Amino acid sequence: MNLVHQCPLHLDLHSPLVLLPSTSALHRIQKFLRRIFQSTRLDIFPSIRCARFSADGRFVATGSADMSIKLFEVAKIKQMMLPDAKDGPVRPVIRTFYDHIQPINDLDFHPQNTVLVSGAKDHTIKFFDFSKLTAKKAFRVIQDTHNVRSISLHPSGDHLLAGTDHQIAHLYDVNTFQCFLSANVPEIGNNGAINQIRYSATGSMYVTASKDGAVRLWDGISAKCIRSIVSAHGTAEATSAKFTKDERYVLSCGKDSSVKLWDVGTGRLVKQYVGATHMQLRCQAVFNDTEEFVLSIDEPSNEIVIWDALTAERVARWPSNHVGAPRWLEHSPTESAFISCGTDKSIRFWKETL
Repeated sequence: MNLVHQCPLHLDLHSPLVLLPSTSALHRIQKFLRRIFQSTRLDIFPSIRCARFSADGRFVATGSADMSIKLFEVAKIKQMMLPDAKDGPVRPVIRTFYDHIQPINDLDFHPQNTVLVSGAKDHTIKFFDFSKLTAKKAFRVIQDTHNVRSISLHPSGDHLLAGTDHQIAHLYDVNTFQCFLSANVPEIGNNGAINQIRYSATGSMYVTASKDGAVRLWDGISAKCIRSIVSAHGTAEATSAKFTKDERYVLSCGKDSSVKLWDVGTGRLVKQYVGATHMQLRCQAVFNDTEEFVLSIDEPSNEIVIWDALTAERVARWPSNHVGAPRWLEHSPTESAFISCGTDKSIRFWKETL
């Protein structure tokens, strides 16, 4: 199994979603079709289930089916990509944690401290201090009552959301571990388990993507449901949902093979990104760092599909080089780079450069 760093192309990314010129993206993408692939065999990893970048883009963590968590330093991954590196072998994995007893479902970084948080099938949420070189175990543990499917830390770091097999998100005070449930919720059926939960940039809202196909918006202070987009993905599972940086839109992905952009204020469908089939895995749809492009996975062709975020035009399809379609994409928040995680037990770091 390989950690593969790839330089498939360079995206000229500079504008936020609302300011993107409508005619330039295709011309730029056409220049990017010259691709350079570099591959370095690094290590053997278990099946990777999730990944998360730190807010400053310095680190990326992965959670695996063998219950391990690996923390990578992005600068060291880039060092591996240099053709003339002369300092000997580079080890980008700087920490490995083993403290769960079932597979990892999601990860998040504390916004201020050197703390990595994980949620797993063993009904626990664990806090790891990655500033300590010898630490292998969590220094704090929240015992939930359900399979913890997704987690998201508030931008202040004081609260944590857990999306579980329960229909309603669990809101934890990070300092006291007290758990809160919203008392004002819509009618949610038995198939309302939460596949993904994410805070907005300011923490004023959060969004849930559920197995019943719905995308729901919640007030970040009162935890009241402020909008339910029922059947956002029909009867298929909604597998991911995340806000744009300006909190005006939500990007969602589902097992109906659709990626959709929703207006937060009205719940109206703004854009639909078509041409990528994903019906089996817990597929992710993500923006690039400037929100100029949307990326997702086409499972049958094992390709990464890229759309112009504003026009919804499909502008590129890149071979993922995984054996079998990757199950997770996570884009760096600070640069034109992303990571793909495969069921083939490989992690691939993509640095977009011409």
